[in-house]
Amino acid sequence: MGIRSRIDALFKGPEEFDLTSGGIGKPLFYLSMPIVVTNLFQTAYNLADTFWLGQYSTDALAAISFAFPMVFLLISLGMGISVAGSVLVAQYTGAGKSREAEYAASQTMTFAAVASLALGAVGYRFVGEFLGIMGASTSVLPLASGYMEIISLGLVFMFGFAVFVALMRGYGDTVTPMLVMFGSVVLNVALDPFLIFGWGPFPALGIEGAAIATVFSRALALAVGLAVMFRGTRGVRIRLADMTPDLDYLRRLARIGFPATVEGTGRALSMNLLLFIVALFPDPVVAAYGIGTRVFSVVFLPAIAVARGVETMTGQNVGAGEPDRAERAADLAAATLFGLLSVVGLLVFLVPEPIVSAFVGADQAAADRVVAVGSRFLRIAALTFGFIGITRAYTGSFRGAGKTLTAAAISVVTLGVVRFPIAWVAAGRIGETGIWLSFAVSNVVGAAIAYAWYRRGTWRTGDLTGSGVDGAIASPESTDD
Repeated sequence: MGIRSRIDALFKGPEEFDLTSGGIGKPLFYLSMPIVVTNLFQTAYNLADTFWLGQYSTDALAAISFAFPMVFLLISLGMGISVAGSVLVAQYTGAGKSREAEYAASQTMTFAAVASLALGAVGYRFVGEFLGIMGASTSVLPLASGYMEIISLGLVFMFGFAVFVALMRGYGDTVTPMLVMFGSVVLNVALDPFLIFGWGPFPALGIEGAAIATVFSRALALAVGLAVMFRGTRGVRIRLADMTPDLDYLRRLARIGFPATVEGTGRALSMNLLLFIVALFPDPVVAAYGIGTRVFSVVFLPAIAVARGVETMTGQNVGAGEPDRAERAADLAAATLFGLLSVVGLLVFLVPEPIVSAFVGADQAAADRVVAVGSRFLRIAALTFGFIGITRAYTGSFRGAGKTLTAAAISVVTLGVVRFPIAWVAAGRIGETGIWLSFAVSNVVGAAIAYAWYRRGTWRTGDLTGSGVDGAIASPESTDD
């Protein structure tokens, strides 16, 4: 059996299942599994970058640690456009309006390019100031600045690829982005040592080599993604004639996407704000916090993937006039994720020490302290992992229905009104344990808010397909390229 046949046997594309009729479990599974794999590829890329830069120098490793929050922030500022495009494509696809879906995808790609170029220019101009505020040392600042300047210049490729993934997901195709991501990650990992250390004919570029490898691999992935969408043989099609900027459509994208930008930026800022509290404690506590958040990022991959699947299923079913089916999908996802993540949380609760120890070097003087503190962090948060699944499932459904403001409000309340204040007050009274408790409390409260808000049923009014954009779209015959 060939590689392609094996992939087809494991994953199914949208042509093999219907998101708006029939069973719910299998379509949601086939939609979500490629997203899990795609996220794992992204994690593998991050680990490879960290490994090679760690071999290069300690300062380079510290520099990329400072650069990551800035990359996350820039991507978060622009993510609203991709969310809006994905929601519109999903709802139009569910409503059977393929031309409107194509127009939405084309306009999204245009404005994503404009936004990413603007954000890249801002990032390039203020990279030094941002890293200085974050506390980068004099030895690390030049390295982190050099890395971020290259990333900022190539942000259009990184963000463009993320938009391609979002638009294809809105259509219901998560397999094609997975395959393109795989090729991009393999290329990135292969290029890293050549450009960092100067293997073969390449000069030794250090941390800037890692940045070039990232930008180049994402640029090639975007080129492949654009070729796929222009051809229109897989997923949603984009047309050159539909890419002329439509300011009325921009306002529509902004209305849907701005709350998603607030949500993503809020998550990025909340992690950075918590760092200010954590930084008041000794280095072992800071290290334990870093290890704990890395563990969470891996544990919650299924929740993020299923939430994206629920977003697409909700969008297509709301567009098809099947809100009851969308609700059943969200409920199934919430129950499944609660059970799965609760089991994982129980395992983490029982044996946190080996997990933390895997991230601690044997020669580190404070290793025992880091393991003790990190294990306490994981134990306190682990038994609430299941509630994260509930929150993710219902906020994903809100986004799919176009209620991005609701999803953003839940995120802001959970992180800004519950987690941060509890961490700030409790840390002053009971030490670092107060920070760990803020995670557990906010996880439970966030799930309760998401569930209660979803049961109000206001998301059912989120059909975006009857807005009269048809007049702005030329007939298919006039736009064939």
